[in-house]
Amino acid sequence: MNELELNIRLYLTGTMKSWTDKINSTDQLTPQRFIFNAMTELFESLNDDDIELIRLRYVERMTLSELSSRYLLNERTIRNHTNPVIKQVKEIIKQATEQAQHARDVD
Repeated sequence: MNELELNIRLYLTGTMKSWTDKINSTDQLTPQRFIFNAMTELFESLNDDDIELIRLRYVERMTLSELSSRYLLNERTIRNHTNPVIKQVKEIIKQATEQAQHARDVD
């Protein structure tokens, strides 16, 4: 499982919120809290159908072909709905990693 899939699975199953709350109960913006907050903002902006496609793809691990058959959509349509979200999640992870590295360099 790659970092992208892991973060999506953790977020959509509620585990990320639980872990983030346990890791840091202060208002300090840790990399984990940054990822959680940014992913919350991102997923709240999506419609239910897009969230369901992401959930089935990354939590249930359905292939594009399986999703295509299930929803009677072509794979390109599914990618058009999911790829922008995936790109944003990758950018969120990248920003959090850069912030953590910067914090280590400053210390």
